[in-house]
Amino acid sequence: MESLLYLQRISLSLSRAAAVAALRRIDETNPSTWEFSAFSQNGEDGIIDYLCSKINQPNYYFVEVGASSGLENNTSWLAFGRKYEGLMFEGDLELVDKFRTYLYPLLLGVTAQQLFVNLNNAEEIISHSLYHNPDVFSLDIDGNDYYIVKRLLEKNFRPKIVIVEYNSAYGPEQSLSIKYNENFSIEFESYERYLYFGVSVTAWRKLLSEYGYKFITVDRRGVNAIFVDPQYFENHFLDSIYGLQYAENFYQLQKYRTTWEKQFAFIKDMDFINI
Repeated sequence: MESLLYLQRISLSLSRAAAVAALRRIDETNPSTWEFSAFSQNGEDGIIDYLCSKINQPNYYFVEVGASSGLENNTSWLAFGRKYEGLMFEGDLELVDKFRTYLYPLLLGVTAQQLFVNLNNAEEIISHSLYHNPDVFSLDIDGNDYYIVKRLLEKNFRPKIVIVEYNSAYGPEQSLSIKYNENFSIEFESYERYLYFGVSVTAWRKLLSEYGYKFITVDRRGVNAIFVDPQYFENHFLDSIYGLQYAENFYQLQKYRTTWEKQFAFIKDMDFINI
């Protein structure tokens, strides 16, 4: 029964992508027009798909950290729709087992590994990857995201496209991350403390610009920020892009019924570091 449900979810995702992709009117300068959702929560699939089509010398390989069961993440579209190979890491062993049971037979070039990533084991991401410069790297672990990406960049991990979650409750200008905690887990049951996780979009821009990455956009629902390594793209294409600099997280806006300033007031006394 669960196998059938997986196949139905996959079919629905691919059908949704086909329908939306056919309706898109792409403006090369406006990433919002690239968006569509197959397996991603928001429009990330479309942004990633379009950027991948612009890569010079692609290797058709991805790495995702925080990949869930493979049915809702930022790289399954590449695997199903574009025949990419890749590596998915997930901290929840039950979700990894579900991927291996139901999806691996359909995606022989994609492997899943259980890893609750922290600074002590982050380099396992690099050692297991076939390439130090995969076409796509996505990370969403609702916590120590900043520290993990920084460690990977320090170790010369150089993805062509980087997708990272940001916390819109920190606003468009504050450059903040939570204080590192190896065992951090987001408090989903707490109305106020739920907002204490991750890193601001400005902090991401500071970090990634230090390593030569160019900011492209955030998605329209204010969840992920997308960056590229300019050496793999044509300059005229990158120079023409006018992406969203910041967007309120739609889900947080809906839950709290107020903008980021009042959301941040709930957590302003928590442990942060300024980037």
